[in-house]
Amino acid sequence: MSVYDDFNLTKDFDKDYCLQVFAPLNVAFVKGKGSYLFDQSGKKYLDMIGGIAVNSLGHNHPALTSALKKQVSELIHCSNYYYIPQRSALAYKLCRYSFADKCFFSNSGAEANEAAIKLARGYFYYKGEDRYEIITAKMSFHGRTMGTIAATGQEKFRKPFEPNLPGFKYVTYNDMDELESAVTPNTAAVMLELIQGESGVHPADQDYIKAVRKLCNEKGILLIIDEVQTGVGRTGRLFCYENYGITPDIMSLAKGLGGGVPIGATLCTAKVASGFKVGDHGSTFGGNPLACTAGNVVMDQFIDKDLLTNVGKVSSYLFSELHNLKNKYSTIANVRGMGLLIGIEFTPGISASLLRERLLGEGVLVSAIGSSTIRIAPPLNLTETDAKVFIKVLTKILKDQKKRPLSETAAYGSTAKEPGKREDYIDKELEA
Repeated sequence: MSVYDDFNLTKDFDKDYCLQVFAPLNVAFVKGKGSYLFDQSGKKYLDMIGGIAVNSLGHNHPALTSALKKQVSELIHCSNYYYIPQRSALAYKLCRYSFADKCFFSNSGAEANEAAIKLARGYFYYKGEDRYEIITAKMSFHGRTMGTIAATGQEKFRKPFEPNLPGFKYVTYNDMDELESAVTPNTAAVMLELIQGESGVHPADQDYIKAVRKLCNEKGILLIIDEVQTGVGRTGRLFCYENYGITPDIMSLAKGLGGGVPIGATLCTAKVASGFKVGDHGSTFGGNPLACTAGNVVMDQFIDKDLLTNVGKVSSYLFSELHNLKNKYSTIANVRGMGLLIGIEFTPGISASLLRERLLGEGVLVSAIGSSTIRIAPPLNLTETDAKVFIKVLTKILKDQKKRPLSETAAYGSTAKEPGKREDYIDKELEA
């Protein structure tokens, strides 16, 4: 029996040979089609988390699958010592349809953010200015490398790996007074997510982002927008910054850009591009033919197809139905987000991890954030019919609360650990 066919063998090999940093749920997937995944036994699951906002075109999308098969048969990797046509084409599309003039490719969101941080510091270094401080927001998440955990405004990610990279300040999200007070002559950049995904899907205020852009203009500070999770159609526009009526100086992308193939991108203006000289930065795998083939297909789908309209349509349906459920069930405290990135917060005592398990048992996949919020970030071609399946299942679970409580204590008895801590996999969920 192969590990690919035997679930128990899969679990044993994972436990024995993989670093235990994920605490996976009790399922293994082997096949996908559209917005659905299939486990080793053949059971079907509606994927409402999309690989954490990665599978932008769903699973086994015909255009993406066909292009990747063709590219694999021709050339998977080629060194950046040479021109790579797929990289050139993808850079053109990203710059053509965004604020940017230049693009650098890497392999992940964390790497894209590392490049953004280096680029901001390099920009002022080559100008002969001693500006290196980066201001980020509390409760932000920018990655898991040593540089990006230093940028992340959550101590739980930084503490075990101290001393952290110096030069970062953290301010309260949506608090303009605190941000202004943090600016010094050494400030190089402000780095923000327009929607804080890891902390529970919290969008930035429109006025706040516009005021940040104005402050950066006045002080000569660079504005870095982390769109690792919100970019490439996730919020109903090609890039989330378009919803705020501003443009950044630097933007990071990843997740949905490759439709499932690892890729990251750091975009910037021509002016800011002077922060990197030949040899200042690089990536062995970044921008290779296979990854950029995936990125080109994804971009083509958004440029030539009506995917953004679908995001708006299905998003409107989901928000409407979720607000109806909120009005009906007092256990739902809040529904927030933008496009197909939605956080559903429940009242204290309702366990997001337990709710995620109940949804899994009903064949629906979501993620849990903190103790009381579930997040959905499904494929962007999710149909309204499939969205109705999610609403129907969630409604069933909420109706059944009296028989099957959604609090950890009620469900598991007095010997259970405190809510949100039973398996401690919420805080450890991979975000970038």
